[in-house]
Amino acid sequence: MKIAVLVPCYNEEISIRQVIKDCHRYLPMAEVYVYDNNSQDKTAEIARLAGAHVFFEHHQGKGHVVRRMFADVDADIYVMTDGDATYDIASVPRMIRRLVDENLDMITGVRKIKDDSESTVYRPGHRFGNWLMTHIVHLFFGRQTEDMLSGLRVFSRRFVKSFPANSTGFEIETELTVFASSMHLPQADFETPYYARPAGSQSKLSTFKDGYKILKMIALLIKEERPLLFFGLGALVFFLLSLGAAIPVVMHYWETGLVPRIPTTVLAVGLGLCGGVSLAIALILDTVSKTKKEVRRMRYLSVPLIKE
Repeated sequence: MKIAVLVPCYNEEISIRQVIKDCHRYLPMAEVYVYDNNSQDKTAEIARLAGAHVFFEHHQGKGHVVRRMFADVDADIYVMTDGDATYDIASVPRMIRRLVDENLDMITGVRKIKDDSESTVYRPGHRFGNWLMTHIVHLFFGRQTEDMLSGLRVFSRRFVKSFPANSTGFEIETELTVFASSMHLPQADFETPYYARPAGSQSKLSTFKDGYKILKMIALLIKEERPLLFFGLGALVFFLLSLGAAIPVVMHYWETGLVPRIPTTVLAVGLGLCGGVSLAIALILDTVSKTKKEVRRMRYLSVPLIKE
């Protein structure tokens, strides 16, 4: 059984050696693949000297890197971890064992801070944003993981080779979570320690800029995966507004037999038509979405658990 450790990197020369060292220590049977995403430092050189296979992805963004890694690397089990040495590689063998024993497709490493200095290890803005967006995804796609934005995950071959990877940046973790949920794939959480970055290392995640991108991705995934809900809610809003505009007109007509409020009447009819169009779009795209899920499911089932 071939195990591949995938490490997306950008300017991680301070920490990448430790990450690879831990991989060789706790996963001696695994091949380590480092994908450098236009680093301006010696990340790639240090990773190569540390014994990793080094490749390059020139399109900037973690989503681009993950798409490239999933396409290039062939293995039976995939481990993905960031190159900042904040995740606990010692937990990975137990995660792999659980993936195999329970025949799962994805295990997410739920970060648990062991230090007293929680605010310095896991910034409050990041922690709140993760909590908020995780619960938004719970609302629309079901409760699957308690740490949607975790960068430590273990995947089956089936998952990796059927995952579309449409994201470009840090919203890739959201897409991974929603893909597993919408496909009803077996997955689980696994609590792991989370450590502070090495001195001199800085997070590449922007609380507001990347938070906006993740929220935008969640909205897009709701539209793509649950169009009946997305456009159905829009239809309901249009119908309610149309009803609100129409009530005074109908009441006046009932009392006098006249329709003096022509602009209001036109507005009510227009809003009602918009609601009808939104409902029609919802029904059509719901059928399209179900067809896409069937195609993805057949693709998933066509991938062997163990590569030949």
